[in-house]
Amino acid sequence: MKKIKDLYYKYEEIINYLIVGVLTTVVSVAVKFGLLFTVLDQTNDMQLQVAVIISWICAVTFAYFTNRIFVFHSSSKEYVKEITTFVSGRILTLFMDIFINWFIITLLELNTNLWVIITTLISQVVITVSNYVISKVFVFKKKKLKKD
Repeated sequence: MKKIKDLYYKYEEIINYLIVGVLTTVVSVAVKFGLLFTVLDQTNDMQLQVAVIISWICAVTFAYFTNRIFVFHSSSKEYVKEITTFVSGRILTLFMDIFINWFIITLLELNTNLWVIITTLISQVVITVSNYVISKVFVFKKKKLKKD
């Protein structure tokens, strides 16, 4: 048990990010599939992108607060700057998500339920890695202490 605790503390940020990332993905996928398999039509290009954008808004809102609190333990008082940078990074990965969905489902005309699921999984892996890098490097960066 001690080895597990030691490993957790050694890789705490990455482990917590993966947990939060999985939960964020669940939020995103649940909203997207909920929309596409009920009220929106994945064969309609515009409705597909509407589902992607709505799921993105829900996921980003969830991700900001969970990353701030549980992953990066941010204590920054510069909320506006932090959330603006966070959302800007997520907008970049939103465009990546939109492009991946458009390319596979619309351009390649692979618009079956199975390909919607496969495309979503591919996209989630790409944007999860990208979001971690953006959050770590640009949003929740630790302030370096000055040495006297």
